[in-house]
Amino acid sequence: MKKILPALLLICGSVATAQAQLLPGFEVGVKGGLNFSKLKSDGKYFNSDTKAGYQAGLYGRVGVLGFHIQPEVYLTGKNTTVNGKDENGSTTTTNVKFTSIDVPVLLGKRFGLGPIGARIQTGPIFSFNVDDKQAKFIDQLNPNNYKKSGTSWAFGVGADVSSLRVDLRYEMGLNKVNNESQANPKINMWSIGLGYRLFSIL
Repeated sequence: MKKILPALLLICGSVATAQAQLLPGFEVGVKGGLNFSKLKSDGKYFNSDTKAGYQAGLYGRVGVLGFHIQPEVYLTGKNTTVNGKDENGSTTTTNVKFTSIDVPVLLGKRFGLGPIGARIQTGPIFSFNVDDKQAKFIDQLNPNNYKKSGTSWAFGVGADVSSLRVDLRYEMGLNKVNNESQANPKINMWSIGLGYRLFSIL
């Protein structure tokens, strides 16, 4: 009897966890965070140093059958410093800044039960530039040729603690930010975000 009772409790707990993960759910919240951007170049056209930026916006989450889709929308400031040659062939340092509206659509899996859980997520991020004006530029990063939109792919992990949401992500640029550049510059970025659930429906 002493061996059977713990086994029954374990089975009941496993069934309850599985049932909870199969139930649909919906939540909406706010989020903000820091990002650390860098421009990747094909060849040795320029070097890029990582600088900090920001993110602020909203997220939603729809879950069913143990998985969830998490759409988000937020304002993002992406900053980096680039060392390269200007249009006259002289070596110069340029501060590159982009302000964009980013729209991730992530597929994820949550592990845990109740108010505490861990998550893994991946999916595309669609970016729409709202400000890409630069004070100066190097030859391979002419602001007049910046693209107005772009796509990246995100890989991330996260944690839920009651109404708090914590996310750590890596975003890999899928297309170049400049139409005319031979350097094929792409933005790669790390970000850490903190969110708060405003309401949820189970």
